[in-house]
Amino acid sequence: MTIRGVLVATLMWFAPSTFADNKPDVSAIYGRIQFVTSFPDYKVKVVDSFADLHVQVVDSFADRPGRWQIVESFPDHKIQIVESFPDFTIKYVDSFPGPQ
Repeated sequence: MTIRGVLVATLMWFAPSTFADNKPDVSAIYGRIQFVTSFPDYKVKVVDSFADLHVQVVDSFADRPGRWQIVESFPDHKIQIVESFPDFTIKYVDSFPGPQ
């Protein structure tokens, strides 16, 4: 096997893990959420369909994936709403929140 063959085989072996999609685990994003304009934990785009996470805004008991309690201080996660290059997408729903 030539050096080129070894290099190609090595690249094919490591390519799936090297070029994997680095989206965060959206099932862990729930609780107290603060919307910010700078230094966010996550950048999020709001969409109408094919969202990564369905979000239900609640006043209390934001204790499951997709349930967000919007706060002004002491957040669990800081979110910035963006139009391009989001970390993940969300859709606001009235029921059945969670990862999709």
